[in-house]
Amino acid sequence: MLPVLVQFNFNTPGSQMVLYLIALGLVIYAAWAGWRGAHGPVDPKTGEFTAPTQQNRIARAAIFGVIGAALAKFGLYYALPASAFLGGKGEGVPIHTYGVMIATGFILAVVLAGALAKQEWRGEEGLRKRDQVMDLAFWVLLSGLAGSRILFVIVNWKQYAENPGDLFSLGGGLVFYGGLIGATIAGYVYTRVYKIEFFRLADLAMPTVSLGQCFGRLGCFSAGCCWGDVTKEGFLFGAKFPGAGLAKNLFGQLSGVSSLAADSMSKDTRWVNPATGQIFHSHTPGDGLVQISQWVHEHGHTLPVHPTQIYESIGQFSLMLILLFMRRYRRFHGQIFALWLMCYAVLRTTVELFRGDVERGTLHGLLESLHLDALASAVPLEAWYNISTSQFISICMFTLGATILYRKVRAVTASSSTGGGVTTAPAAA
Repeated sequence: MLPVLVQFNFNTPGSQMVLYLIALGLVIYAAWAGWRGAHGPVDPKTGEFTAPTQQNRIARAAIFGVIGAALAKFGLYYALPASAFLGGKGEGVPIHTYGVMIATGFILAVVLAGALAKQEWRGEEGLRKRDQVMDLAFWVLLSGLAGSRILFVIVNWKQYAENPGDLFSLGGGLVFYGGLIGATIAGYVYTRVYKIEFFRLADLAMPTVSLGQCFGRLGCFSAGCCWGDVTKEGFLFGAKFPGAGLAKNLFGQLSGVSSLAADSMSKDTRWVNPATGQIFHSHTPGDGLVQISQWVHEHGHTLPVHPTQIYESIGQFSLMLILLFMRRYRRFHGQIFALWLMCYAVLRTTVELFRGDVERGTLHGLLESLHLDALASAVPLEAWYNISTSQFISICMFTLGATILYRKVRAVTASSSTGGGVTTAPAAA
C-alpha cells in the first residue's frame, strides 16, 4: 500500500531547467504523434479513412500540440515554485501508485483492443480498424476522465457547492461509472462519424474495459480509496491502510501522505467494537466501544477492512477471461456488450455490499443533503437498503443489458424461423 511511489522536487535551477526541457519534449512529442497519426476524411462509400493531406497533418499536429502544451503548463504550475513559474505552487511531482496503475491498465487495454480489432476484421481491413481503435483511444481517455470527474462532482455536489474552487483541485476523485458513461458516449459518436457498427466495436471493447479496471482497482488499493467495511479483528482478508506516519514510498522513506482510508477514518465520529467490527452511532460507558477516529489516531492506521478493491480486481480479470472465451461463440453483434453490462452490474452491486467508504454517494447521503433528516435517520449508513449511486446505476445497466440481449435474441430467432438464416458474428479469439 504505497500511496506515493516517489516524490520529485524542483528547488534548484538545474532541476527546474530539466523539468522545462521535459515539458517541452512532451509538447513536441504530442505534436509529432498528431502529425504521424493524421488521416484524411472518411470515404462515404467504404467508411474508411482516406490518405492524409499536408493540411490534415498540420491541423492534427496543432490540436495535439495545444493539448500537450495545456497539460505541460498545468503540470509546471503545480510542480514549480513561484520563483520559477508565475503563480507556481511548488508541490513537485509525486508519482502516485494509483496513477501508475491507471496508466498501465489503459495501455494494456489499448494494446488488447488493437489486437482484437485485427482478429475481428482480418486482413487489410483489420489493420485499418486497429488504427481507428488506437485513434479512438485518445478520445476515450479524455471523455472517460471528464465523465468520471463529473459524476464524482454530482455525487458530492454539496461539498462543491460550498467550495466551488475545489472543482479544479487535484485532490478530487473519480468515479468509474462516470468514466464508463463518458467513454461510451465518445465511442458511440466515433462509430457514427466513421460508420462503424457500434455493437460490433462494443463487443471488442468490453473485455479490454475489464482489463483496464482490473489494474485500476489495484491502484485504488494502493491509494486506500474505495475501501471496504470494517471487519472483525483477525479476519483473514482484513486490510489495514496506513496513515501519514506509516505510509512509505518505494525506497522505504516516510512519504508523509496518508492513505485516503486512514484520512477519512481519522475524522469518523462513529463508534466501533474492534473485536467484531460492528459500527454504532452512539455508545454508553463500559460497552467496549471506541470512537473510530480515536482508534485510528492511536494506532496510526485504519481498522481492518474488506479489501473491496482486490475483490473487484479479481472479478474484473475473471470477467475479461470469460468474455474473451465467449467471443468464439457469438451469435450476433452486441452479445458480449450485453453480457458485460449484466455481469459487471452483478459484480459491482455485490462488491458494494462490502464497501465502507461513507464518501461515496448513498441514499442516506442524498436525503441528508436535501435536509430530510427524519428520512435519512430511517436509512442508516450501514443498512443493506442504503443503496449507493453505483448500485442504482448497476440496476439500470443490468436492465439495459437484459433488454439488448432479449431483443437481439428475438431478432436472431425470427430470422432463423423465417428462413433468413441465423445472423452470426465472426469468430474471434
